[in-house]
Amino acid sequence: MNTYDDVKEYYGKILESTKSLKTSACTLSNRPSDIILDIMSKIPDEIKNKFYGCGSTIPMGIEGLNILDLGSGSGQDCYIASALVGENGYVIGVDMTDEQLEVANKYVDTYTNTLKYEKPNMLFKKCYIECLNELNIPKSSIDIVVSNCVVNLSPDKKKVISGVYDLLKEGGSFYFSDVYCDRRLDESVRNHKVLWGECIAGALYIEDFKRICNSIGFIELREVERSI
Repeated sequence: MNTYDDVKEYYGKILESTKSLKTSACTLSNRPSDIILDIMSKIPDEIKNKFYGCGSTIPMGIEGLNILDLGSGSGQDCYIASALVGENGYVIGVDMTDEQLEVANKYVDTYTNTLKYEKPNMLFKKCYIECLNELNIPKSSIDIVVSNCVVNLSPDKKKVISGVYDLLKEGGSFYFSDVYCDRRLDESVRNHKVLWGECIAGALYIEDFKRICNSIGFIELREVERSI
């Protein structure tokens, strides 16, 4: 099983929209705020139809900040953040799937005009989220990293979290929504291609996740909301 190739195929070729998902793991579990819903009304339908997140990860009060989105997919969260950070902020989306990046890039100029910005304030880059050091982003330069149901898809979660830690400014934050479990999963589950794509097979035992974060340097972990 090649996790990277399998996940790229699943999100780039197998899934056509959220209606193609076989489980409810990668679906939005909480209602976004009215502010977010208003912004979403301005985002092209193709981007929203290919959104596979499981939460709302973008905080309010981020005007002027630099945001990095891990596994940005079709770009919905980046488009939302673009509106929230304003012209003086910047948003970078990172994804490994060509088909998703194509959708995300397709509407950047149109959306920039919708927001009445002089120039785009978001950029999409192709990269594995385990290799953030290859993005040429200076260390300690990002205010907030967000990720929406993506870290569970990585076969090397410690490397992902370590890369996030290196890029965040002192006092920066990592906001994410993801799938975790209350026990370590059996190998028969972890080797299931469809369950990897559906964000289940790669889910970490929550206590293992906390230990990884603490070992890297994230010392204050807060659970904002849980959906069971």
